[in-house]
Amino acid sequence: TQKKKLPDGQGMQAEEDAEFVGARVEAGLRAARFSSPPSSEEFAASIEPKNVPAVFRGVLNGSAASSRWDPLHGGLDYLLEKVGPDVAVEAMMSSTGHVFYGDLRSHERVSIPFSTFMHSCKSYLGGLNAADDSSKDKGIGEEPTCSEEMCSASLENSEQLYLAQVSILNTENKERCSLEVLKEDIQEPIFLKGRPFSSINFWMSRAHMRSSTHYDPHHNLLCVVAGCKKVTLWSPSASPFLYPMPVYGEASNHSCVSIEEPDYSSYTRAKYMKEYSERVVLNCGDALFIPEGWYHQVDSDDLTIAINFWWKSRIMTEMLEHMDAYYLRRILRRLVDTEMDKIAQKNSFSHAQENNGFQPTDKALRRSEQFNLHNEVKSHDTSDKKGATDTSDKKGAPLQSLEPSTLQALYELMSLVHDSVEAVDQNNIAESASQDTSSSQSIERKKIAADDSSLLEKDPVAKIILPVEPLELRSMLLAMVHTFPRTLEGLVLNILGPTGAEILTRKFDEMDQQTTTEEQQD
Repeated sequence: TQKKKLPDGQGMQAEEDAEFVGARVEAGLRAARFSSPPSSEEFAASIEPKNVPAVFRGVLNGSAASSRWDPLHGGLDYLLEKVGPDVAVEAMMSSTGHVFYGDLRSHERVSIPFSTFMHSCKSYLGGLNAADDSSKDKGIGEEPTCSEEMCSASLENSEQLYLAQVSILNTENKERCSLEVLKEDIQEPIFLKGRPFSSINFWMSRAHMRSSTHYDPHHNLLCVVAGCKKVTLWSPSASPFLYPMPVYGEASNHSCVSIEEPDYSSYTRAKYMKEYSERVVLNCGDALFIPEGWYHQVDSDDLTIAINFWWKSRIMTEMLEHMDAYYLRRILRRLVDTEMDKIAQKNSFSHAQENNGFQPTDKALRRSEQFNLHNEVKSHDTSDKKGATDTSDKKGAPLQSLEPSTLQALYELMSLVHDSVEAVDQNNIAESASQDTSSSQSIERKKIAADDSSLLEKDPVAKIILPVEPLELRSMLLAMVHTFPRTLEGLVLNILGPTGAEILTRKFDEMDQQTTTEEQQD
């Protein structure tokens, strides 16, 4: 006998249907599995605080939603009658087939009657049933399984609609929720008892669809009411491989990397994405806890219905706005320390080889060498500001190889650090930094694009580094590491702001791309 052939380009491949854990996923970051829902106390004490995903089987078993909404058992008619003919909902319409990307160029939000979408689903289901009857009449073989048929059939037209994040409950928006009436069929999972939900949402796909890789700013419990979802997860620490969009732009919580046709020439690290990912499969009744900040990409089978619960994490609830600058500095400091540890370990190994096994001191020694920036300005101002000629002969400090424009940028950065510290003594840091920075900008920096100028207006560091070519910037930073480490530390810990950090991230990505290109040419 012969099984029904799936349409080209549709359906889940066998390897995409199975759960897996990437080779580089740390053991402590793998999703926990529970055969039954935990208690509220267990979830609050040992699951939620870890900020690691968890799969719970059978969470919705026996619920009203699970028994009444199933499209294969009259659920579409029930939802039609429950919601009524006159309720409009907002749907996502994709211009990229069955893939829904977060940016506005790939989809649009359209208002449609809920009844229209339900009738469309009924028509689609009828077509699947007719195809099934036809295959049995022709003796093609066994009845296709749910995974083969319901996951794979395609729509007739190229545009697809997806009911995404349609509100059932929303405490952050005072407007009436479109599907509020469905809350009567939803019983919150026992382990979420007492959580102050930000929202409860309804999700439904007519045909197989895929959502792009993104993260959410809330804790999330995704519950499958009917059908099946495959969810691929990445820890926030895997962010460098996912290339998130700029924080100040559109869809900043989405990855730049296409899930169907990734451009590895532009996003070189993305080729390792899978090694840092984990996929879980959610069937009817199952739920997945997705902590805030965790990237996820979701594949939904035909006629899949889900609900999700969003709530603020404890850390975000308790993070007061006036503390933001402090938290930013602490996080930046920890990130810098981590990177410096990696560099120190690498340098220690190289130094040990050069010195017949001698091991330099570790992190404690590095911390002891950190300086008071105020004292550095007074004791090393002359050597730092004239370092282009006085210290270029030091090992690993190739100042003479820098382009004139790069050397000028280096001088401006160092002057900015020194002037800012001097301004602290005068209790006038804001005025001093602004005046000195504006007066020292070179003619080349006036060429910054108009759309960037407003973003960079208040960040002098960003203004200085934006025009510098990526590989020249790398040389400049290496020169600072070897020759002016204290000034570099003062720059990172005291002067660098969010916009400057974002520009540096862009430059680092460009460095990787250009370095990879050079290696390929060699």
